[in-house]
Amino acid sequence: MGANYTDEEMKLLSHTPHFVGSAMAFVGNSGLFGTGKEMFTSAQSIMSGVKDYPNNALIQAVLPNMAGGTSEAMEKMKSVRDWGRDRLKAKGVNSAESYRNAALEDLKTVAQLLASKSSQQEADEYKRWALSIVEKVAMATTEGSFLGFGGERYSDNEKQFIAQIENALGTKSTIA
Repeated sequence: MGANYTDEEMKLLSHTPHFVGSAMAFVGNSGLFGTGKEMFTSAQSIMSGVKDYPNNALIQAVLPNMAGGTSEAMEKMKSVRDWGRDRLKAKGVNSAESYRNAALEDLKTVAQLLASKSSQQEADEYKRWALSIVEKVAMATTEGSFLGFGGERYSDNEKQFIAQIENALGTKSTIA
C-alpha cells in the first residue's frame, strides 16, 4: 500500500481525518464541554476506521497499529500530529476560518491523490470514512443549547461546512 504513496502523501492522508474532525468541532457553537465531546467523538470515529474498513489497505496504513504495541502506535500518532501542526504553522493558519479553509484545501488535494493512486473502492471508502468522521462530530452535541437543553441538531455553519466537504471530496453526506 505505502509503495503507491510518498512519505509526505501518507502523512497528508493520515493527518486529514484528524484535521477535518477538528475543523468540524470548531465550526459549531457547542461551548467548551460540547467542543470537548466533539473532539472525543472525532478521535473515536477516526479509530473506528480499523474495524469499519478492515479490507481497505490505505485506511489500515494511515491508522496507528495498536497490535504492534501502544508505544509504536503513540509514536506514529505524535509524528502525524507534529507534522500537521508544523505544516499549519508554515501556512500561517491562525484563525478558525483559515483552519477550516486549510482543511478544505487538504480534502481537495486528498481527493485528487486518491483518484490518481488508489483503486476506486479504496478511494470511495476513504472518502466515506472521512465524511463519517465529520458527520459523527456534527451529531455529537446540539448547537446553541444551554446545558443540553434547546438548540438545534446541526447549525447552519455545520450544514455549510458539510456541503463544502462533500464538494471537496466529490461525495454525499447521509445527513442534510
